[in-house]
Amino acid sequence: MEELMLKIDNVSKKYRLGQIGGTTFRDELQRFSARILKKEDPTKRIGAKDYKKGETFMALNGVSFEVKKGERVGIIGHNGAGKSTLLKLVSRVTAPTSGEIGMNGRVASMLEVGTGFHPELTGRENIYMNGAILGMTKSEIDTKMEDIIEFSECRQFIDTPVKRYSSGMYVKLAFSVAAHLDSEILIMDEVLAVGDMAFQTKCLEKMSDVSKKEGRTILYVSHNMNTIRQLCDRCVVLDHGTVIFDGDVEKAIAIYSHVGDLENIEEKNLTNVERYCEVQEDRIASFTKVKFLDETNNFCDQGSNLHIELTIRAKKAIQNSSIRFTFWSKRGYSVASSFCMDFGKLDIGENTFQFMVPTEQLVASEYDVGLIFLERSEFGSNSEIDVIINAFTIKINEDYNFYWNTSQWGHVKLPYAKAE
Repeated sequence: MEELMLKIDNVSKKYRLGQIGGTTFRDELQRFSARILKKEDPTKRIGAKDYKKGETFMALNGVSFEVKKGERVGIIGHNGAGKSTLLKLVSRVTAPTSGEIGMNGRVASMLEVGTGFHPELTGRENIYMNGAILGMTKSEIDTKMEDIIEFSECRQFIDTPVKRYSSGMYVKLAFSVAAHLDSEILIMDEVLAVGDMAFQTKCLEKMSDVSKKEGRTILYVSHNMNTIRQLCDRCVVLDHGTVIFDGDVEKAIAIYSHVGDLENIEEKNLTNVERYCEVQEDRIASFTKVKFLDETNNFCDQGSNLHIELTIRAKKAIQNSSIRFTFWSKRGYSVASSFCMDFGKLDIGENTFQFMVPTEQLVASEYDVGLIFLERSEFGSNSEIDVIINAFTIKINEDYNFYWNTSQWGHVKLPYAKAE
């Protein structure tokens, strides 16, 4: 049986809205006097909202889930969903209003840049302080000191007070300390966004490594879905303080990105769809309509092909023409393309053609499909007549009997390799 490292049981957190307390005794006297005389609060900031006495806000409401040893769990959601509040509760920065949080092991957390660092202490002294907070002895910290300094890339400044560090240097040293010192649970809250690209990659590789080899449990919050895909093997989606999904990373990202809003459509008018800006408005031919010929319309099953009917309006007869279908991922890059060469002659007016677009090698996901109409001249060159980057969207349904890791293996499933 896998060891349970974290159990969050029906946890809620309630906050009182408005300013609680003042900065000085004088401010408090001014507020008190204004209330007695029924005047406006003189210390209130311009544009600040007035809150009724006792008005509250539920940052978390009945959150429950468990994390086992070695799991790398991503926590995603829109701003204000409760992600940072949840991590603060787990880190014991603040206490829950109701519910229970059980942990099995020491926790190292990075909730913001420089968490746990004293600005007047040097980098080396902060390493010792963080280690002591985690319950490590000086000799244990000494054995890891060189690895921490080397990984942080801050050797030149390690004996400089951290108040003189840049935000990037703060993150490098803080992450290095958290990753190398002995803690069973590692908590990260969007801090890697401050570091450069090379260091982010190094941090993700390090977290993955310590999770697999040392059995560390990781809770990771980020709005960068690429890093969520690279690091996490499970994802929790929060929405207005409640858990709306807990499971597969790609499904969680789909929910977070509102993929569920995709409509099942039978046909789509392409007349007013945005065209590529370099294509002339007085083009001699243009796409006017797409119709889906399968019963599932713009939803396909994994391993099947896409059957559509395209209507093209031509202002003059075109003898040699071709179409390119381009599939774009929701992350904005081209996944695959398919050409249909010399599919038929176009007469002046409306022309309708049916196509079988090969999609059986695309794995389960949502794709934007681009259409490009090309005319080939008598000399063999092609010119773009009509270009729609995002003509319509299709969703390829997952085959639950077959697992595919999109983040590592890509969106295209090639045939199996054969040994020669």
